[in-house]
Amino acid sequence: MTYELVLRELQEYANPEKRDHFARFFKNNPGEYGEGDKFLGIAVPNQRKVAKKYNEMPLSEVEKLLRSKFHECRLTAVMLLVYRIEKKDQDVVDEVAEFYLKNIEYVNNWDIVDSSCRFILARFLEKRERDLLYDLAKSDNLWERRIAIITCYYFIKNDDFEDALAISKLLLYDGHDLIHKAVGWMLREIGGQDQLTEEAFLLQEDHYKKMPRTMLRYAIEKFDEPLRKKYLSGSI
Repeated sequence: MTYELVLRELQEYANPEKRDHFARFFKNNPGEYGEGDKFLGIAVPNQRKVAKKYNEMPLSEVEKLLRSKFHECRLTAVMLLVYRIEKKDQDVVDEVAEFYLKNIEYVNNWDIVDSSCRFILARFLEKRERDLLYDLAKSDNLWERRIAIITCYYFIKNDDFEDALAISKLLLYDGHDLIHKAVGWMLREIGGQDQLTEEAFLLQEDHYKKMPRTMLRYAIEKFDEPLRKKYLSGSI
């Protein structure tokens, strides 16, 4: 199992029309968040098919895939890592997570982040101190900040809200729309488990009035309509 073999198989699914669409969708123009990213035009289901097939590929070869200039190669690489740790013991999880952190600079678009950190890093940190997430939340790197909050998805689903709420507070005034959406999403997930806990956070220090509008809209998306309107109007 080699990088070259996986790349050849991925290229069989390449579609020029999708390539141009993906380039626009993932904002690869100068000054945009995906500036300079390259695409092959491969649909996600085909990437998953390849990732599942090669999930036991040596990490040295996965590293070549993860460091590719092509977006789909990097996404396939993290999917492969997620499949690799399914139903595996902690030592396998730890090895993959350490590899992931070593190559974190290549986890560099929102879909690559969202498809990986909440499975890999979350399982790595489940029974450890989570200082790493707070360091990432304070990073100047957009993707590291997004990793910090999206990793908390796993904990939220296990009714563990502490880190998600603390990191949401750290990122409350972040300047990037992709962080606004990510924090709002995690707050909405908390609300899906325990709406009182989410509302307590929104009301604390008037967070709901101070947070970016996009973040608030995401956070309250599943509230009943009358309650949503009260939050949006600032009349709680």
